[in-house]
Amino acid sequence: MKKHHLRETMIRIKMKEIAEGISLVEEHLPQTAEEFKRLGLVRDGIYKRMEFAIENVFDICAVINADLALGIPGHDDDILENLVTNRVISEDLRRKIMGMRGFRNIVVHRYGTIDDAPRIPAADRKYRGLYRIQRCG
Repeated sequence: MKKHHLRETMIRIKMKEIAEGISLVEEHLPQTAEEFKRLGLVRDGIYKRMEFAIENVFDICAVINADLALGIPGHDDDILENLVTNRVISEDLRRKIMGMRGFRNIVVHRYGTIDDAPRIPAADRKYRGLYRIQRCG
């Protein structure tokens, strides 16, 4: 059986970027949705940092899938399926990552008009999830 080598440096760089994004969001995320609505460009920056951090989580998953030769994915769901099937991540972690992706899609594609009020607690939960993922490394 062929031994596979993970690109640990790349993964660590992405984890560092996630941690930096979390720190910036935590620093600027207000307590209320009303305050958040008034942030203007800072609000947009918070959304962009969240998007970038979530994309880094998927990038890390893709790197692990490729480096361990777990299968050729047709889409992101296949990457996560390969990681679960090969016991790299748990089913619970997969659900959390999929939830983050759903949140990212709302932010990126701005389905309709984003109502920031429910996004504040959602952002906080997603970032806590990102922080837990980042600490695993």
